[in-house]
Amino acid sequence: MSEATPPKEQDQPVQTAPESSPAAAEAKPAPRGSAIAAVALLVGAIGVGVGGWSAWQLRALQSEAQQQSGQLEQARSQTQALVQRTESLDGRFKQLPSVEELEERRQLVTQLQGDQQLLNRRLETVLGASRQEWRLAEAEHLLRLASLRLSALQDINSATALVQAADEILRDQDDPAAFAAREQLAKSLEALRATDNPDRTGLFLQLGALREQAAQLNSLNPKFVADGGVLGELAAESEPGTWWGQALHKLSEYFRLDFNADQNVRPLLAGQSLTQVRLALSLALEQAQWAALHGQTQVYRQALQQAAEVLDANFNRDNPDSRALRTRVGELVDQPIEVKAPELSESLNAVQAYIEHKQSARERLKDVPGEAAGEERP
Repeated sequence: MSEATPPKEQDQPVQTAPESSPAAAEAKPAPRGSAIAAVALLVGAIGVGVGGWSAWQLRALQSEAQQQSGQLEQARSQTQALVQRTESLDGRFKQLPSVEELEERRQLVTQLQGDQQLLNRRLETVLGASRQEWRLAEAEHLLRLASLRLSALQDINSATALVQAADEILRDQDDPAAFAAREQLAKSLEALRATDNPDRTGLFLQLGALREQAAQLNSLNPKFVADGGVLGELAAESEPGTWWGQALHKLSEYFRLDFNADQNVRPLLAGQSLTQVRLALSLALEQAQWAALHGQTQVYRQALQQAAEVLDANFNRDNPDSRALRTRVGELVDQPIEVKAPELSESLNAVQAYIEHKQSARERLKDVPGEAAGEERP
């Protein structure tokens, strides 16, 4: 019995098992399929990521390859430029002279520089001497011109300026040997500055103004005052109220007696006579102008006296124009115009002696620069 029971117990679970196995079979396949799908999905995502990363890497490699190719092309062009530059430098180096030629040229340049320095020293010596000679000749010419201005025109201002210019030339020489000449020039300058210098130019202009007035000068028509002359004087001296006085006063209204009429009345000038008088007066004043400029005192006074005589002889003193002109002529006749100019011969002789001294010294040293140049020349 006991051996048969076990099979029953074993059969019972066997019977219940088939009833519950279909549900379990249905429940177990579902989790296994979702896991497979998730794994597949994960594998696909990984594949997509790997593919994208591979594509990105490929693009990066392509861009890098393009950049490297551009750099390579640039390097090739630079290499070609360097090759061309090297070739040009090689050509230039081949054109350069050799060491022997360079040494020969250096010696030639050194010799040329020496010759040029020697020539410059000679030129400076010659030009310096010539310039000094020109300046000294100019100083002598200025002194001669100053002496001529004094003797011909007695022009103190111009002579002073000329002598001062000559002294400045000697000062620029900076030579102790010029002391004597400069001393004499200083004496001449002081003598010129101490000399009276009348304004002859102003006097010339004043005489010119008087000539213009003389050209417009007219004669004054004589006017007689009805005072009766001698009859009027007698009527005034007689007793008033008498028949004699009344008769003389009446006659003085119709008659005039004047015993001194020639002292006040001059001939009435008109037409050609007035023109001739004006011309004579103008010529006298013009001669006075010339004498004033040249310092001729005798000629100057004689011309003004002649002008005064023409005015006195042909114009009435009652004429205000002629009277004013006559007064002005009398004032100008005593004006000093002559200048006692100092002599410049001593100054001129001193400058000439200095020039001769310079020339003799230059003649003595004439051959010294040539000997020194011969010693310096290789």
